[in-house]
Amino acid sequence: MKFINQSDDLSRIVFCIFLFVIFIQLVYYLIIYIRPACRREKKKLKQAPQNCVSGEASAEVFPPVSVILCARNERDNLSQYLISLLTQDYPVYEVIVVNDCSEDDTEELLSVWKQKYPHLRSTIIKRDASFLNSRKFAATIGIKAASYEWLLFTEPGYYPASNQWIKSMSRHFGEGTDIVLGYSGYTDQKGFPANWIKYDACFNAMRYFGFAMAGIPYTGTTGNLAYRKSLFYAHNGFALHAHILSGDDLLVNQAANGRNTAVNFSSEAHTCSVSENSLRGWIRKKCEYFNARTHYKSFHSFLLFLEPFSRTLFLCTFVLLLLRMPDFRQYFLGLFLLRTFIFFIVTALSAKKFNIRGILSCSVLFDLVMPFVYAYAFFLNKFLSNRNKWK
Repeated sequence: MKFINQSDDLSRIVFCIFLFVIFIQLVYYLIIYIRPACRREKKKLKQAPQNCVSGEASAEVFPPVSVILCARNERDNLSQYLISLLTQDYPVYEVIVVNDCSEDDTEELLSVWKQKYPHLRSTIIKRDASFLNSRKFAATIGIKAASYEWLLFTEPGYYPASNQWIKSMSRHFGEGTDIVLGYSGYTDQKGFPANWIKYDACFNAMRYFGFAMAGIPYTGTTGNLAYRKSLFYAHNGFALHAHILSGDDLLVNQAANGRNTAVNFSSEAHTCSVSENSLRGWIRKKCEYFNARTHYKSFHSFLLFLEPFSRTLFLCTFVLLLLRMPDFRQYFLGLFLLRTFIFFIVTALSAKKFNIRGILSCSVLFDLVMPFVYAYAFFLNKFLSNRNKWK
């Protein structure tokens, strides 16, 4: 009552907005983002579908899998990480490398490795000056070359965290499941840029896993993603967004729903990459992300916009209230700390779930700054005109 009597109309409006955006934040963090941290992975036995083989000394059955990765001038990454794909503990699978116009000795490397690993296959895309290749075109070539129904995607710079990666992902290949979302993280490099990038990866995982577990799947990561070959053809592949050079995840946004999508972020199913130490490179990837996100379903775009926007309003209204009504700053500060405490706990639990280290000490700072950085990347993407390179 004292607050109402001593505040003007503008302060009341600002305070109402402040309370409303706190409510939105709590809904996101306590209902959506916390879901992966609270999930316990359970090992489930599957009924044997057709064309499956049984694991040794196990009642489990594993469908054959085609692992696909697209590479352009990735000879160094392939020489370092391809072995981890070729030595998976899995009964029947193939690894397909799409060599997309590489100008290094990628093909020579693959030729040598195919002699040792007969389940390694490759296909070559020749450079054509009249045709602009995209990563989606390379992925389509790999999918057409695949021998099996289940397709598992990763990238040349990523490696499985264990030799159980394919087996762990395949445990979700049940009847009624068409898409399995996996987790891609980064190695434990130190430094501010690396921690920033690892925090962003953690937040993105909280978000896309959380929404998927809430029955609203909207994306996955091409570093660790599986779906059926029949699903790809049923939705005409990448035809609806072939003009977008980036955005391989748009097929997931188009085809995924709460009934046909499973998630798997168990530690044995992670894929990892050496994190960049370049914020410029991270900004470039964020621009690609926002370029693809403009083609998400409208409802998904709204949900992805609402949380960072409400976070920005939360910070702005908090500062305004401190300036306009300093006598009540202890109440505003209390609400601010409540939201920040919940954010920190959810982030800490999620970082533990995803095996991410080194981000908690800076997480509050990253949380405050990230919406403004996202806004910068969003508007930078609007003014970028040079997209004529393979992504």
